Amino acid sequence: MDILSATLLLLTIMDPLGNVANFISGLRSVPPERRIRVIARELILALVILLIFLFCGQWLLSLLHLKEETLSISGGIVLFLIALKMIFPPTSRENDEHAIEPFIVPLATPMIAGPSVLATLLVMVSSQPELIGRWLVALLASWAITAAVLLLSPVLARILKEKGSMAVERLMGMLLVMIAVQMFLNGLKRYLQS
Repeated sequence: MDILSATLLLLTIMDPLGNVANFISGLRSVPPERRIRVIARELILALVILLIFLFCGQWLLSLLHLKEETLSISGGIVLFLIALKMIFPPTSRENDEHAIEPFIVPLATPMIAGPSVLATLLVMVSSQPELIGRWLVALLASWAITAAVLLLSPVLARILKEKGSMAVERLMGMLLVMIAVQMFLNGLKRYLQS
């Protein structure tokens, strides 16, 4: 996998356009003048989490005695379930306003640094650890694009409206289903070969 493919994969999983509505909803109780600062803080926290998984993923896998095929199969399943939720969202969206400002959860994780992105990073690093520089560039590029989109989320929410946001989220969900099935099949193939 080259840098462009890895960037597109991570960007698809992070789904910044699909998260615009979630970010707007999550920031509803935050005063408008603080929203950009909160988004920037959450983006930085998400990047820290992603970098920890990128650089410490191998150590974590060996500590837990997990094999690469286990990670690939379980990552494919988690990614598949998240993709299904994107394609078929729950009928009632949560509209309850939180009295407190969001911190780490739910904006930094799981919306940006969610289980599927973390599992994908672990699979990429464990399958080709010698290409960690390539994975770092792909991660930083996809995070930067996500950051730009989410920092513009108030403007994008007005442009896309609810239906446009749902259409983008479903399109990303369909792409993720294909990626999840491929990830699962790769893990299964490796398991059967071992």
